[in-house]
Amino acid sequence: MTLGIPFGLLIGLSRTLERIVNPLIQMMRPISPLAWMPLAVIWFGISNAAPIFLIFLAWLFPIVVSTIQGVRNVPPMYMQAGQNFGLPFNRLITHVVFPAALPRILVGLRLAFGVAWLVLVAAEMIAVDSGLGYLIIDARNAGKRYDLVVGGMLMIGLIGLALDTMFSSLTRFARVD
Repeated sequence: MTLGIPFGLLIGLSRTLERIVNPLIQMMRPISPLAWMPLAVIWFGISNAAPIFLIFLAWLFPIVVSTIQGVRNVPPMYMQAGQNFGLPFNRLITHVVFPAALPRILVGLRLAFGVAWLVLVAAEMIAVDSGLGYLIIDARNAGKRYDLVVGGMLMIGLIGLALDTMFSSLTRFARVD
């Protein structure tokens, strides 16, 4: 998130940068973060760094793309009004562009949270020895404890619902109609 929003703002504000970077983004974006699992394990080993890397990939592209679209959809008159009031470029970005793009950015964050949550659980199943994903795999392998498998699945769903509800509320709060 700390990289995706500023990166999306930069790309959204510069057509030249978009022409340079967009092909790479569109090539990398459809690759599932889970496809990176073997490389993440080679690079980071069986540690928390591998799932963090995968979650970073899951977050990055939805946030960057939604931020770019949010910036691109700021009405030109907003920018012109800010310029007419003599706002310097950095204040134009922080006081005009970012607030106007915020609803789309929050939608991207909502989508990114959903994808990152899926990737986190999957990474726990493969690359770490803790978490709900690990609980499900361990319960299945250790005596076929399907009650724990279903319990873990329910917890995953409830946490996912809570995250989605939180971001849905933020999106409604920031909506500019």
